[in-house]
Amino acid sequence: MVMLDILYSTMPENTKAAVQQGLKFLNGGKDNGEEKEEMQVKPRIYSFAKDSDFIYSAFKQTHNIDLSTEQLHWWKFIALFMDLGPDTTFCNLINLRKKVKTGKATKEENEIAHEMGDAFEIPEFDTRTLEEKEIEMNFMNQINSATRYEEGQK
Repeated sequence: MVMLDILYSTMPENTKAAVQQGLKFLNGGKDNGEEKEEMQVKPRIYSFAKDSDFIYSAFKQTHNIDLSTEQLHWWKFIALFMDLGPDTTFCNLINLRKKVKTGKATKEENEIAHEMGDAFEIPEFDTRTLEEKEIEMNFMNQINSATRYEEGQK
């Protein structure tokens, strides 16, 4: 819903098609070609929000681009993002996360990840369907309504 709200000025009637087109846009204009059920879930190794400072410095180091002043089309940003230099802190961090999450890290790499604490950890994506999220939201709304009703009775 957040993606649709950001990408569309008015909510489209066919949300399924809108989501597919939104994902295609975010994927640099490329079709994934796979349905969600067939996609292999990979561990999350970066977060644009959490790693923003590292991404900013990696763009400056690799491409000499100041993301705070440049206006890049999303597709150009993604192309440059995929080509960030291997010597950047960001790339070293995602390589370490990938090794740890796939069980291929050495003892020393696991210790480094542990010492990094919260800076290392990235929450996994919510893989629930839209219907599952709506059911939970409706349930929580009912609980909140009941709680507000009870508080009003006191």
